[in-house]
Amino acid sequence: MTTAIVIGATGVTGSHITRKLLESGTHSKVVVFCRRPLGYKHPKLVSHVVDFEAMPDWAELVRGDDLFAAMGTTLSQAGSKEAQYRVDYSYQAGVIEAAASNGVTRLFLVSSPNASTNSPFFYSRMKAELDAFAARMPFTTRVYFRPAIIRGDRPDRRPAEKIGGIISQQLATWVPGMRKYRPIEAAALAQAIVNCALDELAEGTHEYALDEIFQLL
Repeated sequence: MTTAIVIGATGVTGSHITRKLLESGTHSKVVVFCRRPLGYKHPKLVSHVVDFEAMPDWAELVRGDDLFAAMGTTLSQAGSKEAQYRVDYSYQAGVIEAAASNGVTRLFLVSSPNASTNSPFFYSRMKAELDAFAARMPFTTRVYFRPAIIRGDRPDRRPAEKIGGIISQQLATWVPGMRKYRPIEAAALAQAIVNCALDELAEGTHEYALDEIFQLL
């Protein structure tokens, strides 16, 4: 029986991860760190509403076995690249570092199919930077999931993302090489991530592209 830690638990993917971990029989406790209350309770749930700008005040609480990192925002929602970087990189890197320092052994990180330090796109470079940071931390197991567009009910409306999902779905059907960009439902992605964590997983680094994520379902 293990303890899971979740960041991004109020987001579209993280909320599903949290629910599915609470339903699982292998994690005896699910600890979440979020900026606003989840809005529900569960016997296995320990919820901390925290200030991610003040990580040293609560870093000691980031203790358990498995860390699930699914925190993220969009450029339009954040308002600037600096603000998006703070959420997608700095906040997550802070929790990842605290978890590793506190003896958490496994990391499950939602990344991007185009993560690359050489990318011309800010978002892809940022994701690659976080991947590289996580690789330097002393986890025994690191798992990177690389979905493209994640569909689901969001508290913030993202019309451009919705349109992009429709276009990506059509391109994935008709254009060779575009399958890895087809959308995935947040609930399905979360189930695949939790299934991966519940399965026998060898130590080391694992990466799951979109087709491999679907195979986890």
